[in-house]
Amino acid sequence: MARGGYVWWYVDALSDDGRQGLTIIAFIGSVFSPYYVWDARQDPFAHCAINVVLYGADKRFAMTERNARSLARDATSIAIGPSSLQWDGSVLTIHLDERSAPIPRALRGTVRVRPQAITAQPFTLDSQGLHRWWPMAPSCEVEAAFTAPDLAWRGSGYLDTNDGDGRLEDAFTDWTWCRASMKRGSAILYDVRRKDGSGQNLTLRFDGDGRRREMPAPLAAALPRTSFWRMPRATRSDDGQARVVETFEDTPFYARSLLASTLDGEQVRPVHESLSLGRFRHPAVQFMLPFRMPRRIA
Repeated sequence: MARGGYVWWYVDALSDDGRQGLTIIAFIGSVFSPYYVWDARQDPFAHCAINVVLYGADKRFAMTERNARSLARDATSIAIGPSSLQWDGSVLTIHLDERSAPIPRALRGTVRVRPQAITAQPFTLDSQGLHRWWPMAPSCEVEAAFTAPDLAWRGSGYLDTNDGDGRLEDAFTDWTWCRASMKRGSAILYDVRRKDGSGQNLTLRFDGDGRRREMPAPLAAALPRTSFWRMPRATRSDDGQARVVETFEDTPFYARSLLASTLDGEQVRPVHESLSLGRFRHPAVQFMLPFRMPRRIA
């Protein structure tokens, strides 16, 4: 991997009853780590982490950064500290054994992700092809069973991966992304703004078998800023209108939300994220991040 590079694997899911949700991200080269920013060597293997967030009545956030000695990987699995991901060709099994911060509480459980299909190709996000994104499985069945906290549920989810040959903030200023389950497959919107002033708006629609189909580009739709950190949010929809159903995460540089909008003629509930890399690099944000993101050296 290049100096300052990264790869991550991302899962999000919502329970069938809409009361529970989760996000899991496994990083090599933890792109949102202050320790990685401060590391003159820019060695991605020295900055690995598994980020777990539970949404619902018992919300928990864990993201402990670890060094290369805590990393083990092969063609079908990756382990970072006590947590791991294994792929058997049809199911991604994620074993979690983390500790939340800043309030230290155990976060343990097993999540099984069953893709309905795997899509054919990745997409480049920058003009030089240094940053790539692959929406591997836009439609998944998900089973979650946790012992800490004590909860279990089934629902629908999404799996993708990003990788790059340099730091995100050197290429982009901000982006918004959302994915929505549809009656047939899923829709994904990914809008990036680059540091050179250019941008890219991806409008993707996939059937349940992973095949891409055409979808009209939706119109820009304004959203309110988050209530606490005032993070800007925006999306796109058929009629240029959307609303925030729930804000899952409201941080200085990142927001995750559940929306209500219309895409390709359907009423949908997209999972949405907004990222500001300019805010991420602000000295005050870099100072605050270690309180949510402790680092352990093996």
